[in-house]
Amino acid sequence: MTSTLKGITLKGSAELVADFFSYGINSILYQRGIYPPEQFTRVSQYDMSLQVTSNSELKNYLDSVVSQLKEWLLNCTVQKLVLVITCLDTSEVLERWQFDIECDKSAMESSATREKPIQMIQGEIRAVLRQITASVTFLPLLETPCSFNLLIYTDKDLAIPEQWEESGPHRISQPEEVHLRSFTTSIHKVCSLVTYKKTCPL
Repeated sequence: MTSTLKGITLKGSAELVADFFSYGINSILYQRGIYPPEQFTRVSQYDMSLQVTSNSELKNYLDSVVSQLKEWLLNCTVQKLVLVITCLDTSEVLERWQFDIECDKSAMESSATREKPIQMIQGEIRAVLRQITASVTFLPLLETPCSFNLLIYTDKDLAIPEQWEESGPHRISQPEEVHLRSFTTSIHKVCSLVTYKKTCPL
């Protein structure tokens, strides 16, 4: 990682944020039961235990998404990532995890490091991941088989990679919403929000 203990570069910031999304998406999929628990493995990261998928197809897909996301973070061209959970039978949107991403584009013009310790950034990331883990205490039980989609909002003039396609916003009608913690590397800032349908269909 291109960072020092006391400072961080644009590249180091992009890597930290991309890693957060990798672990965050895995945590949501595990906590919300989108895949069976036996398809996850416990790992230690950020001084806490997290679950990551052992499903090779899902792992390859997420690795591909995070790799592309890291490139967009490095170029400061990504605005938000949204994980949408839908009912498999009806395609109704039940949950929408939104992560707004702000980037200080002046970091692209200067190679100077920002003076924010990596440990402090990881502590802020840990707080967000703990909230994701605790989300089962307030989110409605998902009583139907569900699938998920990942939406990434980029600058309008950005060329879309071949394996990606245009998508609608996947809104929830009359949603409840809970704001989660945010974290910042001093270059990228990520603000988290989950919206959900009050009652899931039977």
